[in-house]
Amino acid sequence: MEDSRIIELFWERAEDAISETDLKYGKYCYAIAYNILHSDPDSEECVNDTYLRAWETMPPQKPNALSAYLGRITRNLALNRLSYKAREKRAEGYVAVLDEVSEMLPDASTMPEEADDVALRESINAFLRSLDANTRIVFVRRYWYNSAIAEIAADYSIPVGTVKSTLSRTRKRFRDHLEKEGICI
Repeated sequence: MEDSRIIELFWERAEDAISETDLKYGKYCYAIAYNILHSDPDSEECVNDTYLRAWETMPPQKPNALSAYLGRITRNLALNRLSYKAREKRAEGYVAVLDEVSEMLPDASTMPEEADDVALRESINAFLRSLDANTRIVFVRRYWYNSAIAEIAADYSIPVGTVKSTLSRTRKRFRDHLEKEGICI
């Protein structure tokens, strides 16, 4: 079923919206949640919560890209669940990725007051557009989808060391880009 029709079903409050969303995007949402949570039950619950959140937000939301909309909801829910698990001392795999990301992103004390979420988002998008396709794929797989380095290497038939060095160079370039844009000092 086309995304526009699924969105219409949400707007019509038809229960088929959930089943059609699950049929088309269930595995996609599950993969996002699982890459963050590494738990089948938590990932399944996160996907179900994604459908509930989509039901609650459409209307008034009418997303242009349903996959991106659902992916963002799933990712945010999974990160919230991971945060809860960390408070309970039960988080495991995501800490390394968060450490890598903290190298790239400015902390609040180094950001000028005029740097807001919109400016940061635009700067990130400009940076991603500046990357060649392979580097962008590796970067997004690691830092958006939380894919393991070994998984990225296997999926694209490249050595693990190449993935690591690509990520290291790209993190440095990203930090330099943010400084050049005035996002961080």
